[in-house]
Amino acid sequence: MMMGESGPARAAAGTAGTLPATSTELSLLLTAVRRGRVLTVTGRFREPRALLVRDIARRISSNFCDGASVVSLRGDGGVRDLVSALGSLPGIPFLPCGTANAASWLAERDMLLVLDDSDRLSPEALVWLRRLLAVAPGLRILAAGRRPLAVGQGRVHRL
Repeated sequence: MMMGESGPARAAAGTAGTLPATSTELSLLLTAVRRGRVLTVTGRFREPRALLVRDIARRISSNFCDGASVVSLRGDGGVRDLVSALGSLPGIPFLPCGTANAASWLAERDMLLVLDDSDRLSPEALVWLRRLLAVAPGLRILAAGRRPLAVGQGRVHRL
């Protein structure tokens, strides 16, 4: 099962100030998200990666007309599950049926899509994301995983 959430991401209680990046690194990452299409935060441990991408999403969401949407990936990470998770996020209206219609709807958005635990994405979901990036000029992807997100040219930040 995939779970999603939208809006500002909040750190867990007691974790304030424990981001795995210095203020200089954070500034560089914020700039990379604004200027690039895809940024993957990689590292061995899930919690620091997730904390960092959620903080970036919280800080930068106002830079996008449609904000930032955080999807926590679970299960097989297939295309239908990804589209379903996106459609169930608060603040995103129900996506049209079918993955092609969802891509068409997303193509009109100016938003940051945050994929937490992106290693779970199936090969088909990666192909769908590549196609989505080709038709959605306002879409940026910020991913967190052990490996870089394989959807084309993108920056990688290793923790």
